[in-house]
Amino acid sequence: MSLGLADAGTVSSPAATAARAGYIFVVTGPSGAGKGTLVEYLIKERAECVFSVSATTRPRRTTEADGREYIFLTHEAFMIGVQQGYFLEWAEVHGHLYGTPVGFVDSQLKAGKVVVLDVDVQGGASVRRARADVVSAFVYPPSLEALRERLESRGTDPPEVIEERLRNAPHELAQMPHYDYVIMNDDLERARAALLSIHDAERVHVHRRSFS
Repeated sequence: MSLGLADAGTVSSPAATAARAGYIFVVTGPSGAGKGTLVEYLIKERAECVFSVSATTRPRRTTEADGREYIFLTHEAFMIGVQQGYFLEWAEVHGHLYGTPVGFVDSQLKAGKVVVLDVDVQGGASVRRARADVVSAFVYPPSLEALRERLESRGTDPPEVIEERLRNAPHELAQMPHYDYVIMNDDLERARAALLSIHDAERVHVHRRSFS
């Protein structure tokens, strides 16, 4: 029995329906929530995902390499970039400047890639305001006590920085309802599975497919 779809011209060729548009995937949450670990796993597991390296004026940690975790800039160089429209978004967070280079994001989107941004809560809000087609996930810890333990155990920040991050955490957590998805990172395997599920569902969403 024919449903008449082909006669109506509503069925495209398999090649046409296979085309998928890229999108920006913002992963955010308080510092120490574990979003960086989750993003690393997503990039490793999904070849279509590419990591957008942010620029910052924050001092480089001993475990970091320029151009890998961040693009490390002086304050002067960063502000020149702001004036020249180098950033999709930028903000001052914990006394340092952070920004997302727009050129890389746009070039990867045109190639059909999923551009993954590991940004702070303020940066996540800025990206969502700047671009309409953004998928956002908020990663949060099971408690503020757990957040303190994680910040202290990773050994990358002095005590005063840890205290500042903890003071900011309640305000950041209050922004959770404004995001598309939320992931409680109380169990790493479950959190990884949740992030992959979000990406996989968004990747096959009908509005990311080309039917022309």
